[in-house]
Amino acid sequence: MLAILLVLLLVLLLFGAGFAVKILWWVAIAVLVLWLLGFLMRGTTAAGGRGRWYRW
Repeated sequence: MLAILLVLLLVLLLFGAGFAVKILWWVAIAVLVLWLLGFLMRGTTAAGGRGRWYRW
């Protein structure tokens, strides 16, 4: 009985990790798209078109 519970717990952990990794991929894609948009739109500033779009 204990072995079955351990196997089920392992399966649940692996399924949860796989789901989390898939979510992280979608988040990474969204951040990449936002970064690319910011990079392409950086020339549309009032300072002659050569301003930075980030504040680092």
